[in-house]
Amino acid sequence: MKLRRTFKLLAAALIAGACALGGAAAPSPAEALTVERVTARPNAGDTTNDVVGATETRITWEGLVDAGEDVEELALTLPEGTSYRSADTKAVLLTGENYMDRNEVSFEVSSEGQTITLSFDEPLSTAGRLNVQVYGVVFPAEGGSMQVTGTYTAAGAEHDLDAVAPIEVVGMSLPDQIAQYLEQQSWVAAWNSNKFLKLFFDPTILVTSFPVVFEGFLMSLAVVAVAFPLAIPLGLLLAVMRRARLALWRGIATTYVNVVRGTPLFLQIYIAFFGLPLAGIQVPSYVLGVAVVAMNSGAYLCEVFRSGIQSIDKGQFEAARSLGMTAAQTMFHVILPQMFRRVIPNLTSEFITLYKDTSLLAAVGVMELVMYAKTVVAATGSITPYIVAAVFYLVITLPLSRVTRRLEEYASGVRRRPHKAPSTASAA
Repeated sequence: MKLRRTFKLLAAALIAGACALGGAAAPSPAEALTVERVTARPNAGDTTNDVVGATETRITWEGLVDAGEDVEELALTLPEGTSYRSADTKAVLLTGENYMDRNEVSFEVSSEGQTITLSFDEPLSTAGRLNVQVYGVVFPAEGGSMQVTGTYTAAGAEHDLDAVAPIEVVGMSLPDQIAQYLEQQSWVAAWNSNKFLKLFFDPTILVTSFPVVFEGFLMSLAVVAVAFPLAIPLGLLLAVMRRARLALWRGIATTYVNVVRGTPLFLQIYIAFFGLPLAGIQVPSYVLGVAVVAMNSGAYLCEVFRSGIQSIDKGQFEAARSLGMTAAQTMFHVILPQMFRRVIPNLTSEFITLYKDTSLLAAVGVMELVMYAKTVVAATGSITPYIVAAVFYLVITLPLSRVTRRLEEYASGVRRRPHKAPSTASAA
């Protein structure tokens, strides 16, 4: 009897334990509103997708609403230091297959501190995707990871929203801060009221495009800094070949110089950048760009060196040969040192030309000075970045042009002497 009672008590305990475990393992009720994502519209003002601090943007919040859950209120809390414009807030409920049906949602909006609250006129009980857009959002200037949190109220109970990936905000650069300051100045507004001045000399775009175009300036310098030293030995070799006794060497050099000088550099760039890939030859854009402009400049330098060699008196050749020097020794030890001193002004002019010709590489996508300016022009619709590019060209060409004139004066023996008034004694 006692044994039967013990078995009954044990069975009851096992059943109770199983029920308890079953209750603990039972799934919790699903949430009425599930956050999908929170994004911000890019506002960097160029071709990137960056979100920049201290610049107005728009936040889009998206969440899934379960059927019959009666979502009554949604509160979104923006990061500390973020400003926004609550009056323009919009909300849409997308329903149907693939959420293609658009349903406007009526609500009252209120704000307190960093929290903006949407109180729906009728609880959301239809399954769909809720899309909320908050306008006039300005994140802190220093940028960082901006987390949007909040709560929602369903059937009279308040719940926390799920955590989602934060919005990555880029800190505002110094040029952007200067441009933002200029936009608030009355004289800039008056300046930009003139269509011509706004199109070609917009102060705000002038400031923001400067660092972008500067990167292209460095690339142009990198191209010419490598191409010109390569062009000098090539031009010298061609000049020597054109003076060679062997007709084959003269023919090769003459043909090369005539073909290169007789066709546009633009065409040569196109042939290299589009012809070589078709032939199965892949060369990096920078390397190929340097090679093309160096080979083109070498043909022009050939004529510079040839004319310089011809300008040396024939007596120099005869004197060197009378001392027992060979033709090669005469050329490298006697003629070329004198020739280089005479052609320095022409070399400087060719360097200026080569630097300006790097702009042609923009046509084949090489990211040099003009190409960087072109990307900003495409994003802003203003010609101002091209003006900035012109300034960067003048920064190099004007000083070098002055140096060229001075060298030409020096080579011709002209000296600029200050005018002195005649003394009293000499006047007497």
